[in-house]
Amino acid sequence: MESKFKFGIRSKIILGYIVIILCLLVSVILLNNQIRSLQEERNSIINYDSRIQELTASIEKSVLDMETGQRGFIITGNQSYLIPYNDGKENWEAQFDELYQLMKDKPAQQENLLEIKDNIENWINTAGEPTIQYKEQNNLDALNAFFESDSGREYINDITEKFNSLRDTEKTASAKQAAKLDAQNNTVTIGLFGALVLISLVAIIIASQISKSIVRTIKEVTGTIGTIAASKGIINTRIHVRTNDEIKELAVATNLLLDNVEQREWLQSNVADIVMKFQGLASIEALSNTFITELAKKTNASFGAFYVKDAQQKKEMYVKAATFAESGEAIGRDTFQLGEGLIGQSAKEQRMIHYKEIPNDYRLIATGLGDVSPRSIIIVPVMFEGDVIAVLELATMTEFTKLQQDLIVGIVESFGVTINSIMGRMEIVRLLNESRAMTEELQVQSEELQTQSEELQSQSEELQMQKEELMATNEQLEDRTREAEAKTKDLEKAKEELEEKTELVIQNSNYKSEFLANMSHELRTPLNSILILSEMLAENDANHLSAEEMEFANVIHSSGKDLLSLINDILDLSKVEAGKLDVHFSEVSINDITSQLERSFAPIAKQKDVEFIIHKQETLKDIMYTDEKRFQQIIKNLLSNAFKFTESGSVSLNIKKKQQISRSMKELSREWLEISVSDTGIGIPRDKHKLIFETFQQADGATVRKYGGTGLGLSICREFARLLGGWISLKSSEGKGSTFTLTIPSLPNGIADAKLNISDINVAATMEVKKQEARFEIDKEEQRHEEERKAEIMLSSDKHDDVFKGKKVLIVDDDNRNIFALKTTLEKIGMDVLVAHNGKESLGIIEETPDLDVILMDIMMPNMNGYETMTIIRQTMNLTEIPIIALTAKAMKNDREKCLEAGASDYISKPLDLDQLYSVLRVWLVK
Repeated sequence: MESKFKFGIRSKIILGYIVIILCLLVSVILLNNQIRSLQEERNSIINYDSRIQELTASIEKSVLDMETGQRGFIITGNQSYLIPYNDGKENWEAQFDELYQLMKDKPAQQENLLEIKDNIENWINTAGEPTIQYKEQNNLDALNAFFESDSGREYINDITEKFNSLRDTEKTASAKQAAKLDAQNNTVTIGLFGALVLISLVAIIIASQISKSIVRTIKEVTGTIGTIAASKGIINTRIHVRTNDEIKELAVATNLLLDNVEQREWLQSNVADIVMKFQGLASIEALSNTFITELAKKTNASFGAFYVKDAQQKKEMYVKAATFAESGEAIGRDTFQLGEGLIGQSAKEQRMIHYKEIPNDYRLIATGLGDVSPRSIIIVPVMFEGDVIAVLELATMTEFTKLQQDLIVGIVESFGVTINSIMGRMEIVRLLNESRAMTEELQVQSEELQTQSEELQSQSEELQMQKEELMATNEQLEDRTREAEAKTKDLEKAKEELEEKTELVIQNSNYKSEFLANMSHELRTPLNSILILSEMLAENDANHLSAEEMEFANVIHSSGKDLLSLINDILDLSKVEAGKLDVHFSEVSINDITSQLERSFAPIAKQKDVEFIIHKQETLKDIMYTDEKRFQQIIKNLLSNAFKFTESGSVSLNIKKKQQISRSMKELSREWLEISVSDTGIGIPRDKHKLIFETFQQADGATVRKYGGTGLGLSICREFARLLGGWISLKSSEGKGSTFTLTIPSLPNGIADAKLNISDINVAATMEVKKQEARFEIDKEEQRHEEERKAEIMLSSDKHDDVFKGKKVLIVDDDNRNIFALKTTLEKIGMDVLVAHNGKESLGIIEETPDLDVILMDIMMPNMNGYETMTIIRQTMNLTEIPIIALTAKAMKNDREKCLEAGASDYISKPLDLDQLYSVLRVWLVK
């Protein structure tokens, strides 16, 4: 009986590897134990020797400390010299006891130690204590007498010699133990090589046995395949394999392939035989009889009928053309329509029907001995160009095999073409006969037409005149066509002009963005020096400025910051208009935002004596999805304006879910928020409601003079609200306060996947936004905290003097104003400053100064800019450790990423903030 257990080639190979791995594992465990034992013994020797050396040296030191302290006290009489004497006297005995215990297995060494102990005690009793007493008693005669003989020196020398002898003895014993360990290590090495040789032999034996069993089976399979190949087309031989592995599966698959090939050859030969019988047949009746007779023989059918479509009938009617084994009674019906009975249904559905369970009252098959009921029926439609032109029905007393069914299908697939060709030839013959009869009739009619042609001749003259009229009309139509073509060319020319103007508009927009970026750089560069130097003057570290001069410096610094804020607003607004900003939708916590707003604006409300109220709807979800930075910027800007224009009363922030949502709003999001900022300030006239949202616009000139501002805040808020998928509305009247309402959707997937109906919501959703830093300053609040901020900066500078002091910094900048400001600032905190005016000059200084601590690198420079310089420093000069801090005033998109890719360690935008500069320098100087 064949085993059901399959032991495949993969299993054999894996078993061999497992045996080898187990052998290796056992060898590794044994060798690991031996090596660990050697390591423990060697560590024990090392620890023992080191401890012996440490204790002997410590005892000697204690003796020398006692001697030194004794002599120092005798010479000077200072009691401080007795401290090392007393310490050594207290410590040497404990150390000696530990050393004596360590040598408990060495009696000879312990005897030497006891002699050393006697010498130490003798020295203390004869030289140490007596001399100290003499000095304390001021007995100089006894001291002089003692030092003339100096008996204590012999004890000290004897102690030193005995310790040296003891250490030499221990060193010799350690060397012997080390040699013993080396011999054991050699033994382990030999054992390792022996294990490797043994494992290699086992691996070779296992591999040989596995490969032998595999190759033997493969040879049996290839031999059988060779026999089949040499049989010249006879493929009744099959492969037999005794093993139960993948080779057996290959043999089984090959046998199945041979079965399929043998069946395919049987099908092809029988199809060819039947098709050959069709040659020379010119009528449907002869073709049908030959077809059903040959097919019934090949399939062992007991009787059958063949129906052909009658093209003469209006309805799709099929007529019996031939039968097989027909008895006295006719086989089947003479005709049927499409969909009538099973055979009609087969033609209608254009599919083969095969029945095995035949009812008892079905037509019986007649034989010489009687009638027999069939066991299987097959009905097959014959197709030609998607149309059923014939139907075949066969019945058998056995069953149609799969191979016989495939034979029927294979013949029927091409038989439709044969039927159509014969029917075509029959139709041609019929038409030829009809054409002859019609020719005779036409001969008679031609004579009648001759008479009619004369009549038509006269009518043609009339038609010629009409033709001339039509030609004139045609010329008019051609003129109109030429005019239409000229207009079409004019339209195409206008279209090209519009495309050129569009390209010019895009180019102008790019020039505008580049111009604003370059102007930002040109304005920030001198502004950097103004802010740094004015801040240094305002700090007045040397106390050489008067209060009025310090106020001047503060005004310069504050004005510089206002100018920087204006530059940022203009630049960011231009980027919004150019569509070069990115929006990042993420999860936002309403509770976190309200907490931050309360911390930010509560001091301002307290300073202005204005009530600040935050109300959040209780049923409102805490989480929404929007761009958190843009969302916060809009609310902070609205709150800043509310506090700016409110002298008394209250400012409130109300957050709730929007209740009434239109259909177009639901298509964008099902969750909308309303954030209202209300104040009791000066209010806005109704005719100014639209004006204040325009760029550089405020309610009137008086507002600008009294409250300041650029008129950009609300314009930027409006654009950002649109970019978040929402809008800002205003309710206000002059003298009664204002309420700004921000309405935005919650968009988990961002605005790119939403469809916004602009006509209903009045929102234009744009995907590109860049960060525009929300900034608001209140002059009174800044003046009140100015002195405290200066004190904190001075304290921070004093605290970190040690970080900056003595550090070398290289400033690379082409602007002498920036160089002067930075150099003065950094030298003030104790740093050594080197200066380079361009990238090429800085490379020479870096090569000459290997001990640089940090580099401050400007980006926009002539000859060689900062990007190229940093790339050379990092890649060509291979200086990857030195920190490089990039300084730029161009504020373009992705400036930070470009600096970091070029090799910068950090990035600071101009104008520089001294606190930020100090903080960044501390980070990189401490690392």
